[in-house]
Amino acid sequence: MNNIIKQLSDPDVPLLKKLLKVFAEAFGDPETYQGALPTDEYLQTLLRRQHFIALVAVDDENNVSGGLAAYELEKFEQERSEIYIYDLAVAEPQRRKGIAKALINELKKIARERGVYVIFVQADSGDDPAIKLYESFGVREDVHQFDIPVNE
Repeated sequence: MNNIIKQLSDPDVPLLKKLLKVFAEAFGDPETYQGALPTDEYLQTLLRRQHFIALVAVDDENNVSGGLAAYELEKFEQERSEIYIYDLAVAEPQRRKGIAKALINELKKIARERGVYVIFVQADSGDDPAIKLYESFGVREDVHQFDIPVNE
């Protein structure tokens, strides 16, 4: 079956929920992605927001093979914005078929249309497939991430 890349909008909540299942399985984190699902209204509102971008790869039967969630961030130092890929995953049986590359290429198209100057993404140390994928698109920067709790 062939996959098409679709940018989600507010009527596509069922597809976004399918994407959350793909993320849960791909990341081995069902608690985060399935443990407290947002309401349909919340997801519709999110999908209406200009800064949130959700892309899915769907087959002929509307099954979600993979997808990404990204955010457009307006900058303050110059009149420009960048896009951050927050999550990207492809279901295990669909990997190595070019779906992740197709998702990123579609995001690049959206970024060009919006006048975005760069897309950035993080990959965990040891996640060699993700690192290899992202290196095929751009320049690697070694950075550190810190999670700062807000409720101590």
